[in-house]
Amino acid sequence: MPSYSMGQAAKLLGVSPETVRRWADGGRLRVARDRAGSRLVEGADLARFAVERGAGPHAVPEDDVPTSVRNSFVGIVTAVRVDDVAAQVEVQSGPHRLVSLVTREAVEELGLAVGVTVTARVKSTGVHVDLP
Repeated sequence: MPSYSMGQAAKLLGVSPETVRRWADGGRLRVARDRAGSRLVEGADLARFAVERGAGPHAVPEDDVPTSVRNSFVGIVTAVRVDDVAAQVEVQSGPHRLVSLVTREAVEELGLAVGVTVTARVKSTGVHVDLP
């Protein structure tokens, strides 16, 4: 089973290494020491922590509505690019950047603009997983 350094864990969680150290020192994230004394997080522990953290405020909207889409991200619109027919909307949800291509009409009807809070819902028939 893989183990991760504080820096590697931080990168996977989208936070600083100092934040991971604080979580470890506070008992939120279980760590062990290797022979050199460096702190390591076991892969299974990091995966559990990531799932728990994902259940936080950025994962599920407060006004959750019935939907078949299982991946919802509450975030803030950071960019809107509109042309004659289509538009590109960028959303920042915690450490995640999502980009959606929608119609110009949808942008206008929803009032999408930089600074607006939205829920991005993602449903995909294909999810690719790559190893580093």
